[in-house]
Amino acid sequence: MEGPAIKAMIQLLDDSDTEVVQMVEAQMRSLGYSIIPVLEAEWEHLSFNPYLQTKIEDLIHEFQLDLMKNRLTLWKEGGGMDLLEGMWIISTYRYPEFTYAELQASMEQLYFEVWPQMRDDLHPIDQLKILNSVMFDQLKFGANTKNFHAANNSFINVVLDSKKGNPISLCVVYMWISQKLGMPVYGVNLPNLFVLTYKKDELQFYINVFNKGLIFNKTDIDNYIAQLNLEQNEIYYQPCSNLEIVRRVLRNLILAYEKAGDDSYKDELTTLIASLD
Repeated sequence: MEGPAIKAMIQLLDDSDTEVVQMVEAQMRSLGYSIIPVLEAEWEHLSFNPYLQTKIEDLIHEFQLDLMKNRLTLWKEGGGMDLLEGMWIISTYRYPEFTYAELQASMEQLYFEVWPQMRDDLHPIDQLKILNSVMFDQLKFGANTKNFHAANNSFINVVLDSKKGNPISLCVVYMWISQKLGMPVYGVNLPNLFVLTYKKDELQFYINVFNKGLIFNKTDIDNYIAQLNLEQNEIYYQPCSNLEIVRRVLRNLILAYEKAGDDSYKDELTTLIASLD
């Protein structure tokens, strides 16, 4: 459908006949998210009509949510191999204009900050100490302790800009760089804390990225689990999948909005999590 026809339908959204409005909305929904650019352009020209602007905002959000759900489903069905893509899809929930190419470029730049300083002949722990030095001392990444539950901690574009994040978002950045450097570093789903593990052959240890890349061992996890009065479970020690990471980020996002006193996003985000089941 051409732009002029869509513009005409937009005007009918303000019709006094509710049946007409419902019919027009249904027709616009059937057109899908390809009409988002037309809706955005019209929104700018409707400052004199806040009611129509709100209707357009709601439609755009619906389309963007549907697009996000489709992307997540396709990502999952493709095996969820690219964690960065999953994190990008989550970011489009709040920042729909943010592109995957922008995210890739930012991450590649971080990699090139570390790569020249890395040496293959070092022990893995010493290699990670170099990564820690670059990420936390040189680039000034760190824990967002002041706003631990902020929603922006779940959006990787904001984390890269602010260099502040929660455990899982910082771990994603750290893990991606590590893996690009050829290191077998993976996520580990601990209760109330997300960490990383280096695992190759008989060598395995853990990394607390939220605490500036602190290296620790299995006994520390044993003690942590005991303090929480939980039974030991293999998932607390072994690598988790990218799918599990993305699910946890979405759950964190629900919690963030709840902490902020805003439950309006809960149903939408719960639906997105369900699309990954």
